[in-house]
Amino acid sequence: MYFHSRKPRLMESTMVTDFKDIKQEQMQEFLHDSIQVPDDLQSNVMVTTLDKVYNWSRKSSMWPLLFGLACCAIEMIATAASRYDLARFGMEVMRPSPRQSDLMIVSGTVTKKMAPAIVRIYNQMAEPRYVLAMGACATGGGPFKEGYSVVSGIDKYIPVDVYVPGCPPTPEALIYGLLKLHEKVERQSITTVPWYRKGASEAIPVPVLGPDIFDPRKVQIIKEQTLGAAAAVKGPAASKARLQPQPMTEDAKARIRAAQAKYRAQKQPA
Repeated sequence: MYFHSRKPRLMESTMVTDFKDIKQEQMQEFLHDSIQVPDDLQSNVMVTTLDKVYNWSRKSSMWPLLFGLACCAIEMIATAASRYDLARFGMEVMRPSPRQSDLMIVSGTVTKKMAPAIVRIYNQMAEPRYVLAMGACATGGGPFKEGYSVVSGIDKYIPVDVYVPGCPPTPEALIYGLLKLHEKVERQSITTVPWYRKGASEAIPVPVLGPDIFDPRKVQIIKEQTLGAAAAVKGPAASKARLQPQPMTEDAKARIRAAQAKYRAQKQPA
C-alpha cells in the first residue's frame, strides 16, 4: 500500500509539469513580442494582440470551396480524406457555396469556357478570401498551355495567394501550400487589410467569351495597340477621329516573308 500511495502522487506531479510545458508551447504564438508577464502571473495572465488572435481564428477555420476542374481535384479530395485529415487545420468542411467559403483551390486545367465562371464564383465569395492555384495547369497552363482552349494560368484573371506546382501535386504538397497560406494570414494586420477599409470591394470584371477570351479592363489597351492612337481619343473629337490600323514595320514584313518562304520550301516535294 505504501508504494501504491506514492506512485499516484509522483505521476500527478509529472503530469502537471508536462501540462504546464505543453501549455506554454501552445500559447507561444499568441504571446506579445515585447511585453513580458511576471513568472508568478503567467499561469493566469497572458498579453497578446488583436491581430494574433484574429489571424489565429481565421487560419484555424478556413473552409475550402468544393471546386474541382480536372485531375488535380482527385488529389485535393484525397487530402481531405481520413489519411491526411485536413480537420487538423480546421478545414474539414468543404462548402458547396461560395458565400460560405474562405478559400478557392483552383485544381486542374482552366479552359477559356470555365474562366468566366471562376471569376463569377470568386466575386461571390465574401472577404477575406484566398486563392490557391493547385498544379501546373492552374499555375501556368501546364502541358496544355499551347492549346486553343486553355488559359495559361488563373492569375491572369483573379489574384492568387499561393502556387502549388506539380502534375498533379501530391497531398503532402497541397498541405505544404496550405501551411504557407496560414503563414501569410499570420503576417496580416486588420489595420492594413483591404476588406476593412471604407467602401465595398470592387468586383473583378467577368471575362468575355467570344472567338477568344479577354479581360474587359484591357479593352482600351487592345484598341490602342491594334487600331492606333486615334482609338484613345474621347469627347467631341472621337466622332471625327478615324480609326486606322497602324502600318506594319519593315522588320515585321521581312519576318513574314521569311516564314512564308520556309513554309513553301517545306511543302515542295523532295
